[in-house]
Amino acid sequence: MANLEELARLDGLAQAELVQSKALKPVELVDAAIARIERLNPKLNAVVTPLFEEARAGAMQDGKLPQGAFRGVPFLLKDIIAAYKGVPLTSGCAFLRNYVPEHDSELVLRLKRAGLIILGKTNTPELGITPTTEPSLFGPTPNPWNTDRTAGGSSGGSCAAVASGMVPMAHANDGGGSIRIPSSCCGVFGFKPSRARISLGPDLGDIMGGLVVEHAVTRSVRDSAALLDATAGPAPGDPYWAPPPARPFLEEVGSNPGRLRIAYWTSSPIGSPVHPDSINAIESAAKLCAGLGHEVIEDSPTLDGQQFYHSFMTVWAAGCAASIDGWASMTRRRPSEDQFEPLTWSLYQSGRQISASDYVLAHTALQLTARQIAQFMLDYDVALTPVLGQPPLPLGSFSCPPLNPAEVGQRMAAFAPFTPALNVTGQPAMSVPLYWNADNLPVGAQFVARYGDEACLFRLAAQLESARPWANRWPAVSVCC
Repeated sequence: MANLEELARLDGLAQAELVQSKALKPVELVDAAIARIERLNPKLNAVVTPLFEEARAGAMQDGKLPQGAFRGVPFLLKDIIAAYKGVPLTSGCAFLRNYVPEHDSELVLRLKRAGLIILGKTNTPELGITPTTEPSLFGPTPNPWNTDRTAGGSSGGSCAAVASGMVPMAHANDGGGSIRIPSSCCGVFGFKPSRARISLGPDLGDIMGGLVVEHAVTRSVRDSAALLDATAGPAPGDPYWAPPPARPFLEEVGSNPGRLRIAYWTSSPIGSPVHPDSINAIESAAKLCAGLGHEVIEDSPTLDGQQFYHSFMTVWAAGCAASIDGWASMTRRRPSEDQFEPLTWSLYQSGRQISASDYVLAHTALQLTARQIAQFMLDYDVALTPVLGQPPLPLGSFSCPPLNPAEVGQRMAAFAPFTPALNVTGQPAMSVPLYWNADNLPVGAQFVARYGDEACLFRLAAQLESARPWANRWPAVSVCC
C-alpha cells in the first residue's frame, strides 16, 4: 500500500483510479485517510464528528459500492445544511447538539451514488454566520499555514482538512462567501456554482431567496468539475434550476478557454480599505491572465455599496431569525439566549424586528444590484477581484463581546467585501490559489462568470492551474510536511 504522504498527494479522481484498477481497495484508502485525520486533527480541529467505524464498514463492502466517478474515495461532510441520516446535524450550534436527521438530503444521496465514503463532519461557525470557524460548541479551526490565523468560514473545517491533506476534497456551501473565503485563507480551490445548480431538496427549495448554494472545496480543478457532474441537477419540487450544461463539466477541464475578455478591480464595493496583499494578488493574477493571451481591462460595475450592505444584512438577519425559529419549531424547543453565541443571538433579535415590508424591499434592492452586475457582465466573459479585503486574520478577530455586534458586522464586511454580491446575482465564482504573501499565507483570487457559465470558469481554472500549479504547495500543518 502507498504511504500516507503518497496518497495525500493524489486528488480524488487519481485515488478512484487506484480502486478501479484494483491497485488498492477502498478500505485501504479509508484507513489511510483516517490515519491522516488522527495525526492532524488534534492541531486543526477540522473534523468534529468522526464516522470512522461506519466508513470502514461501508468500505469493506467493496462489491456493493456504487460504480461512480469517486468509488471508494474518502470524503468529509460539512456540518450544516446537508443532512446525513442518523448523524447529528448541529450547524455548529449548541441548540442543535442533539438533532439527528432521519433521512439523507438529495446532495448526500448523490455523493454516495458517486461512490464517496463519508468519514466524518467538519467544523463550521454557529449557523454559518461568520467568516471564521470558531464556534463555542466545538472550538476554533486554525489555519494550517499559521495556526494563529483563521482558516476562514464558514467552510473552514472542510478547507483546513483539504489543505492539510486529510482528504482530497470535502463538502462546502456558500451564502455570502463561505466556500471562497476559507479557500482563499487555506490555499485550496473553492468553486461556488450557479444558483440552483445543486438541489437543496428534499427539505428546502432555496435559502434566503437563493443566496445559499452547495458544492465542495478541492485540491484539483478536475475533482471539482467531476464532483459537480455527479451532484448537479434539479430534484422533484425544486422551485427553479440552473440551465443544463452543454456537456459534462469535466470535459471543460483542459479545453481551450479561448481569448477571454476579463474585467478586474481591487477597490472594495463598500469603501473599506483593501490590504496591499489582496491588491498584489489580483494584479499578479491579471498579469498571468494577460500573459496567457486574455484581454484584461481594469473596470468595475457602479454600485451603491452602502445600500447593498444594508439590504444584504437585512436579508441575512431575517434569514438568521427564520432559521432559528424554524429549528425551534422542528425540535419543539424554545430558543433562549444561553443556547447561542452573543453575535448569533443579537442577529436573531435584529431579524425578528424586521418587518415583512422591510424584508421585501431589501430583497428588491438586491435584485436591482444583480441586474446592474449582469448588465456589466454583458461586456465581459469573466470578472476578477480579490476574495478578501485582508489576508487571514488572527483567531479571535470577530469575537463578541467585548466588541458590539454592529462593530463585528462591520469588521466581517471589511474582511470579505467582495464575495456576497455573487450570492445575490447567483453567478458562478471561484477562489483560485495563485498567490502567497511574504508571510507564506495564501491570498486567493476570485474569478466570476456569467450566470450558468461554470464551463467558462472550469476552462480558465485548468489553464491557470497548469500555468501556476498549487498542488505541490503544502502548509506547515499537513501530512506532507
